[in-house]
Amino acid sequence: MIEILISLISGIISGTGMGGGTVLIFGLVFILGVNQHTAQATNLIFFIPTSIMAIIVNIKNKNVDLKTALIISTSGIIGALVGANFAIKTDVVILKKYFGFFLAIIAIHEIYRIFLMYIKQKNTNNKSILKKIFLNQGPSLMEIDENDEKNDKILKEEGVRK
Repeated sequence: MIEILISLISGIISGTGMGGGTVLIFGLVFILGVNQHTAQATNLIFFIPTSIMAIIVNIKNKNVDLKTALIISTSGIIGALVGANFAIKTDVVILKKYFGFFLAIIAIHEIYRIFLMYIKQKNTNNKSILKKIFLNQGPSLMEIDENDEKNDKILKEEGVRK
């Protein structure tokens, strides 16, 4: 049952394009006790049908730049060959450490982005943006990102930014 819950959450996150595999690997290794090599390889199988479904939905909604997708897919195939060979030859303990380091870098990046958004909103006299974001009382992070150009323009007009 827990496998279904982990894969459902991973599928939802994969469908949004935000890396559901990370959630799946974490769940397989740290909740179910699966070996890191096995979890990463299982994630690759999981990725095929979930990404196909997400691709279909996004193509129907005209959200895919096929030219860019072809370029990055070709480069990604080369990277996948290198990465797969690296993972197979890497000790499980070291592989877990790389995975943890990768998650830490992502977390630091996201915290930094939230901090930058807070600073931007603070400059536009909206001092309670973090409260609004985390309590769902205001704009989402995506809405704030979408308004970056608009906010920058306002700040330039008000002489706050150059």
